[in-house]
Amino acid sequence: MNPSTLIGVITSALLLATVVLFSAHAPGSFLNLPGLAIVVTGTLAASFISYPLEELRRLAHQVHVVFRRETAQRELDADLDQLIEMARHWNRGNIRAVESVLASTTNPFLRTGMQMVIANSREEEIREMLRWRMMRLKTRERADAQILRTMAVYAPAFGMLGTLVGLINMLEVIQAGDIAIIGPRLAVALMSTFYGILLANLAFKPVAVKLERRTEARLIAMTLLLEGVTMVSKRRLPAFIEEALGTYRAEYRDEMRDSPATATPETPETPETSRPA
Repeated sequence: MNPSTLIGVITSALLLATVVLFSAHAPGSFLNLPGLAIVVTGTLAASFISYPLEELRRLAHQVHVVFRRETAQRELDADLDQLIEMARHWNRGNIRAVESVLASTTNPFLRTGMQMVIANSREEEIREMLRWRMMRLKTRERADAQILRTMAVYAPAFGMLGTLVGLINMLEVIQAGDIAIIGPRLAVALMSTFYGILLANLAFKPVAVKLERRTEARLIAMTLLLEGVTMVSKRRLPAFIEEALGTYRAEYRDEMRDSPATATPETPETPETSRPA
């Protein structure tokens, strides 16, 4: 599992355990199946009404990806290594070797870009195609995150619906004055709101943020590959491409000022200053 997600799940479990075990006279009172059913089924029903089935299926896959261990950095390193290797073959005019490496490439974005390079497409055409692919991914994955944010709105609303149902049922029997009858109905009224807030803030919203952050990281990686592919199309030297991509990937705590602990006398070489005459 993703380390940060695992930490969040464990911390949430500890929070709930603290609430249930140390603040409740009877821990079992926090388990109310009717209230939970109102929130869960209501949220799911509203979501199925709001969105196409195909988008909800895709969302289920995306949520599964969030809980997996992060491998994006290793995958990007492998893609860049393949890009540099293809750049070397392309610079030598060995198209067969480029196609051989391309056949083993598992990144469709990189594969599309290099196929356009082999087809001698213009740089503007390559950029237009790859940027369109980036925009499509951005739109699709942000739509997935928006579904979760919508569900985070539905859950508390159906929690309030459960509260109203519980209060109505309680008012019907309040004249009897029997706490054994009033208590369960009041529990439904209160616990459904509890479940709605809990699901919204510990499940739907955090996973939505996680998906959005994953999309941003993927777009940065795609931008890096786009720049590499366009440099190959312009027949830049492989050493220059490798150095330029390394400069683009460099991470600094502050892009505007060096802190005393990280200040270095040299300035990182940019592609403009290292471009051969």
